[in-house]
Amino acid sequence: MALTIDIKSAEGKKVGDVNLPSEIFDAQTNIPLIHQVVVAQLAAARSGTAKAKTRAEVSGSGKKPFKQKGTGRARQGSVRAPLQRHGGVSHGPVPRKYDQRTPKKMIAAALRGVLSDRQREDRIHCVSSITETPTTRGAISAVRQFSDRKNVLVVLSRNEDVAWRSLRNADNLHLIVNDQLNAYDVLIADDIVFSESAIREFIAGPAKAAVAVARESEVVEVSA
Repeated sequence: MALTIDIKSAEGKKVGDVNLPSEIFDAQTNIPLIHQVVVAQLAAARSGTAKAKTRAEVSGSGKKPFKQKGTGRARQGSVRAPLQRHGGVSHGPVPRKYDQRTPKKMIAAALRGVLSDRQREDRIHCVSSITETPTTRGAISAVRQFSDRKNVLVVLSRNEDVAWRSLRNADNLHLIVNDQLNAYDVLIADDIVFSESAIREFIAGPAKAAVAVARESEVVEVSA
């Protein structure tokens, strides 16, 4: 069974339709699985370069700052101690990796889930051609004809350079190439607008591969 969405021109006229495979756009939405995949994606984006110096690494003399007894103060053995001003940091951050292991089947299942959720809410749209000439106003008008919600994800194919240049500085529009579509970007978007070439390439490319593993990943979705 296939779903169908209308393809509209930049002026808002219907010029055709495209069939959406139900395995991708009408799949079960597994919220715990999507959460796990999104958390892993955000964790992988962390640089992990924070570094604090310990008492062995900070500059300073090894001399005892004041005598042991008679001052009324707590005893101190070094100006580099964490309790001293400009001293080292105890248990501070060190460079590390935040990467989490996420199987490809889980990533594909999460993407199917969020796309299906948006499709059931009629928040996936398709435009035949965003713009033929570099014009930001016309490109924004072509995208905004579908929704006035704040955050819109625009999915383009790699050869749509004119549309990319026209929309790259537009507020509240996030641009992405169809083969880089991911669960996080779909999840934070209120609406998704595909160009016709992008959605056809997505269905023929990554979506086709996702269909191939759909049945195999059902066990993963249930257990997640």
